[in-house]
Amino acid sequence: MSYSAIKNRRTSIPVKVGHVTVGGGAPVVVQSMTNTDTADAEATAKQTAALARAGSELVRITVDREESAKAVPHIREKLDRMGVNVPLVGDFHYNGHTLLNDHPACAEALAKYRINPGNVGFREKKDRNFAMMVETAIRFDRPVRIGVNWGSLDNALLTELMDQNAKSAEPMDVREVMHEAVVQSGLMSAERAVELGLAKDKILISAKCSEVQDLIAVYRSLAARCDYALHLGLTEAGMGSKGIVASTAALAVLLQEGIGDTIRISLTPEPGGDRTREVIVAQEILQTMGIRSFAPMVIACPGCGRTTSTTFQELAQDIQSYIRTRMPDWQRDYPGFETLSLAVMGCIVNGPGESKHADIGISLPGTGELPAAPIFIDGKKAMTIRGENLSQQFKDIVEDYVKGRWG
Repeated sequence: MSYSAIKNRRTSIPVKVGHVTVGGGAPVVVQSMTNTDTADAEATAKQTAALARAGSELVRITVDREESAKAVPHIREKLDRMGVNVPLVGDFHYNGHTLLNDHPACAEALAKYRINPGNVGFREKKDRNFAMMVETAIRFDRPVRIGVNWGSLDNALLTELMDQNAKSAEPMDVREVMHEAVVQSGLMSAERAVELGLAKDKILISAKCSEVQDLIAVYRSLAARCDYALHLGLTEAGMGSKGIVASTAALAVLLQEGIGDTIRISLTPEPGGDRTREVIVAQEILQTMGIRSFAPMVIACPGCGRTTSTTFQELAQDIQSYIRTRMPDWQRDYPGFETLSLAVMGCIVNGPGESKHADIGISLPGTGELPAAPIFIDGKKAMTIRGENLSQQFKDIVEDYVKGRWG
């Protein structure tokens, strides 16, 4: 299934971020962000490489002080030596104008700058600081993301809109006023950047909120009022299943409506957890919606009283791990393999039927069934396997199929 088959996609201005195109009909881009101290160039390069290898097509890094800015060109050099060409995005707050101005090597090493209009400066300094960052972007021919955050809104703008609303004959709900403040902050900042000389194809906008319905309302409004490329993400999504569910609930609605050119899943990692989890979740959202293909999909039944054996659970987990392990080699040798679909089913009820819908399916014996597992390939029963090593037999079948179809 293609993205266009789901919904007509919103037309946006394409933006080049390094070698990656965002918007303009390009595939929805997956990005992520490091949580290392950027001043530690070794640790940041290592985590950036891990995120890139997991599938992050852009990686954002915090640039918050002199030591961080000085480390950025070294991080870029380390990545280049590792053969990791992922574009780096600099995340700036409060002092970005100073850091970019004082460290041109940092400005050059970054592929994009993120500016938060809510904290780029205050009162009379706001426009001057914003202008300094935009002028640096123009000088180095870099795009800028105008990144509005619900939690760091421009207080002057919000106060002005609240006052106007209070005087209105038909005042809006306070939350609606906040939605409007988020949207206006992004649009007005983009307009100001254009006035300063930044081309429209150098501007992306994000308008992040931490509540699902707020995010949907804000992006619908933003999408209807501009043609800038949009970065989607539920900010402060949370930890574990809560963060995954909340992000999916919000982004799936917007993506289904054709809104969004690049996404990030902002998961709070478990202590010592793997940062690449957020990349995999982003990929799975896009793939399960039929928008992009990143890795073969494994369909597996949830289990019931007919599947008291854990064989199908263990096989599904083993096959999923096997695919992840084989992906680097398959990506090199078998382009197109990402669309492969596998079914690992636990009994005769849905097993054969679901297996026929997949490229390769196995219907394992349920409770009381004969100890045999029919294999279906391209919708037809191809063979039956038996024995203790079902997992290895199935892997061999998958390996032969990939080689035969995409080799």
